[in-house]
Amino acid sequence: MTDTPAPRDPVTREVIRSSLVTAADSMAVTVVRTARSAVVKDGMDFSTAVFNGAGEQVAQGLTLPFHMGAMQPALDGVLDRYRGDVRPGDILASNDPYSGASHLPDIFLFKPVFAERTLIAWLCVIAHHTDVGGRVAGGNACDNTEIYQEGLRLPPLKLIAAGQRNDAVWRIIGANVRVPSLVHGDLLAQVAALEQGERDLLALAADHGIGRLDRYLTDIIEQTERRTRAEIAALPDGSWSFSDFIDGDGIRPEPIEIRVRVTIAGDELAADFAGTSPQAAGSINPNLPYTTSAVYAVLKTLTDPTIDANAGFFRPIAVRAPAGCFVNPQHPAAVAARGLGGFRVAQAVFGAMAKALPDRVPAAWGGGEFGVSFGGYYPDGRAFVFLEFNNDGPRGGGPHADGADGLTAPVHNMANTPIETIEAAQPLLIRRYGFVPDSGGPGRFRGGLGLLREYELTHDQATLQVRSDRGRFLPWGTQGGSSGTASANLLNPDGERGGERLPGKFLRPLERGDVYRLVQPGGGGYGDPLERDPEAVREDAAQGKISAAHARAAYGVVLNRAGRVDVAETAALRDRRKRARGPLAAEPRVCSSNDGRSIGPRV
Repeated sequence: MTDTPAPRDPVTREVIRSSLVTAADSMAVTVVRTARSAVVKDGMDFSTAVFNGAGEQVAQGLTLPFHMGAMQPALDGVLDRYRGDVRPGDILASNDPYSGASHLPDIFLFKPVFAERTLIAWLCVIAHHTDVGGRVAGGNACDNTEIYQEGLRLPPLKLIAAGQRNDAVWRIIGANVRVPSLVHGDLLAQVAALEQGERDLLALAADHGIGRLDRYLTDIIEQTERRTRAEIAALPDGSWSFSDFIDGDGIRPEPIEIRVRVTIAGDELAADFAGTSPQAAGSINPNLPYTTSAVYAVLKTLTDPTIDANAGFFRPIAVRAPAGCFVNPQHPAAVAARGLGGFRVAQAVFGAMAKALPDRVPAAWGGGEFGVSFGGYYPDGRAFVFLEFNNDGPRGGGPHADGADGLTAPVHNMANTPIETIEAAQPLLIRRYGFVPDSGGPGRFRGGLGLLREYELTHDQATLQVRSDRGRFLPWGTQGGSSGTASANLLNPDGERGGERLPGKFLRPLERGDVYRLVQPGGGGYGDPLERDPEAVREDAAQGKISAAHARAAYGVVLNRAGRVDVAETAALRDRRKRARGPLAAEPRVCSSNDGRSIGPRV
């Protein structure tokens, strides 16, 4: 390979930029094709990225926006330990939240790419593993109180050294997880993806030369920074605050406040979490890298989608959080179930941005609240572990359209596990799966409908672990829209008195035939519900999305026995309602399920 200096031009830069994104996407496809577990293969809980030789992120694959800022700190932690001590054929691993990683189930693998003995790039594949040991199968229990309870902690280490597997590490992993075949299989899928990425990067270096490629990698990051700063500069200057809440941490009943002040000044944006509650006793704390990544993900949805997710995007954004607060917990705080905290961080930032950009930011979504795991043992001693996060859920209503039903949150691209996959691989039967009528927050554009899912245990015994939320503090509406409805957990819902209502976060033994039902919260509404097109209300009722009673109570729309709009009665009812209530508050507001604004869904 020769390195002939040449001026940097936009055409070459775009060719190289597209090649890097393609390399990241090819790694992602490799993971999907080779992974063993449902949470990775079907749930898509993984991400891929390319970094330059200095360790700066240059490109990310089309996977999780929530991971976009989480990979850089993890690589920094690896470099703190191994800078200057990496060789061709090395693959380094870490899952230590206190060395830059996220939480123990997320194992980061990094591969240095060498061309002509020169380190030209780093590659990353992060995957959420089905089990990492610890006291509860699945590694997401809310009631851990310190990280030592949460599973196997891997500080930065060499999983593969100079092309040779570090067998001691692989044996340690296998001996500490309940389903070693799945965990080892997913690790091998990550390794295969890194090798695919290495081939792509070496081909790119052969085409352009080592030095020239390095200069363009720097240029790509700098161009992204310029474009990001221009996008921020186009937003209004000012400062806006918002607080969202988590019902509790599963140990203490007190709600957790996430308070953020977003300040835009020129071409820079700062998110300050001063005033946020102290770190939780339980394990729903998001560490600072994950909090920062959530802020990046929000801004990514509000800027030009063609801007790359790389270090240039991160530079104009500052995230500050006091040490020891909920969004910046300190060692040895537990963080296993931090996904829930990260969702609420994003929703708090969206709430602040809804004040800055009322005509662009939708109401709060309702999906992603549930992390569910079933764990147990077959008669021969083999363990089974099923883990999923029920990410497909309701979007919030927006400035121009209803919130989508059954679509992932705007900050990630994960999916639910297909019923056939669950029933073929696990001792579970999915008895019901569908939308919950009347659950979308009323608005001129309503929130999406929450999902319902029922699992029946077909094995003698298992342990069910659930982390959920929005049972008290509901997905907020905005611009006069109302909140979505509350979440719910029920055991044996078809039994006497409709079954047993369970708390939002729990660990519970089950026996054969027990049925667990989860009910997602609905998305918040956007705009005055009394200004919703009556024909849109009628269409929702015709499709079974709402009842006639809900149409009247929430929207002031009267439907006759034929299901048609009674135009005169609707106009009169809406007029009476508007005169009685007065003007609606435009800004988003978090409310609780007992303040009279939530109309319960039909389940």
